[in-house]
Amino acid sequence: MYDKQQTLKVDREHIWHPYTQMKDYADRDPIVMVRGEGVRLYDADGRMYYDTVASWWCNVHGHGHPRLKQALQAQAEQLDHVLFAGITHPPAAETVDRLRTFLDPTLCRFFFSDNGATSTEIALKMAFQYWQNVGQTKKTRFVFLENSYHGDTAGAMSVGGIALYHELYAPLRFKSYQAASPQCSTCTHRKSAFTYDASDTGCALECFASMETVLRENYQEIAAVIAEPLMQGAAGISFYPPEYLRRLRALTQELGVLLILDEVATGFGRLGTFFAHTKAGVVPDFLCLSKGLSAGYLPLALTVMREEIYQAFYSDDAAGKTFFHGHTYTANALACSVAAENLKMLQENGWPESRVALMARFREKMRAFEELDCVGDIRHQGFAGAVDLVKSRSRGEAFPTETRIGYKTYLKSIQNNLLLRPLDNTIYWFLPLAVNEQELDEIFEKSMHVIRTVAAEQ
Repeated sequence: MYDKQQTLKVDREHIWHPYTQMKDYADRDPIVMVRGEGVRLYDADGRMYYDTVASWWCNVHGHGHPRLKQALQAQAEQLDHVLFAGITHPPAAETVDRLRTFLDPTLCRFFFSDNGATSTEIALKMAFQYWQNVGQTKKTRFVFLENSYHGDTAGAMSVGGIALYHELYAPLRFKSYQAASPQCSTCTHRKSAFTYDASDTGCALECFASMETVLRENYQEIAAVIAEPLMQGAAGISFYPPEYLRRLRALTQELGVLLILDEVATGFGRLGTFFAHTKAGVVPDFLCLSKGLSAGYLPLALTVMREEIYQAFYSDDAAGKTFFHGHTYTANALACSVAAENLKMLQENGWPESRVALMARFREKMRAFEELDCVGDIRHQGFAGAVDLVKSRSRGEAFPTETRIGYKTYLKSIQNNLLLRPLDNTIYWFLPLAVNEQELDEIFEKSMHVIRTVAAEQ
């Protein structure tokens, strides 16, 4: 195995990191991580960091869990990978069977892939082809929310609403309709001092008017609406009321439009229920899953849909109605073995329900940021939370963009054994479900210190 210096040499000379301005590393090295244990990560020098972002929102049981390692090892001794077209294997079947127990029975057909963007891309293509297969060929457009993020492939970008990520690629994107986002953190109709869990903002859901207008005026050509249920992740861990989702489901059903819910980030207990859409009491036509599906250990994704969707592709006319889509690592046996064990463990542990008391403690820690004038808004659900950093909440002053307050907070967090990766001026926590009380307390004690210090230095 390469040591620290060999790793850094190759990295500096050849590797391009995701969502990273590489010039920021012209005179500083990236962290060389070599080990993980529970909610802790360790670098090549033995320094510990709390994994406060669950390794990009996917880790569930912590790093290096013995049962997940054993599941992977046992499967590696039997079958590593095989073509999934016309072939199946036990780990795939067990993954689906265990996942079914957490889903509404109407979501009963499962299409494997290997990452979140791909799972949404599949849903878009299936929704488009569904209408073609049933003879409603004019329904070719999609509706998405402002500030939404569904991945970085071309189709997923076409229903992405974050200008910073998507605007440059406009010539590559297909035409879709954008509706205003339920952005509670900046909404002028919000009556509460902070967003909190968005359950009591005091508004009349004025933001839904935009979505309703788009759908009623264009439903005859709209194939589907795609949305992140209750939380827009890349928008800054931005929560919105369940009632918005209920209205959206009712309207799409009324107008004959499919509903795709992207639970890549919100699924598998992170927001306090196994899936976020159940908080609103709705069932989509498509459900997109990844990240926590394999507990953050291996790439795996699923697109789940209703039987009616599946039946529209089921035909003797193979050339005309077959879904011509697939990936080399579709239903990789190693990834599926870990996913099946992950789902088994979640069921045995009673997660997330058995974590309610600790999630309440997380809420208390989040609300402690009220005392800081440099915090503009506070948002939280389950083990996900965020604060927006401002120059002064009381004076209504924001930090200028060139201040790069989020990036400075990240650098300071590293010095304090944390990984607080910012979303612009938003600092967020996306904790593994395996976190314990002592770890949670220490994470927030350090986080409070970091934010106070950085704000005071400006």
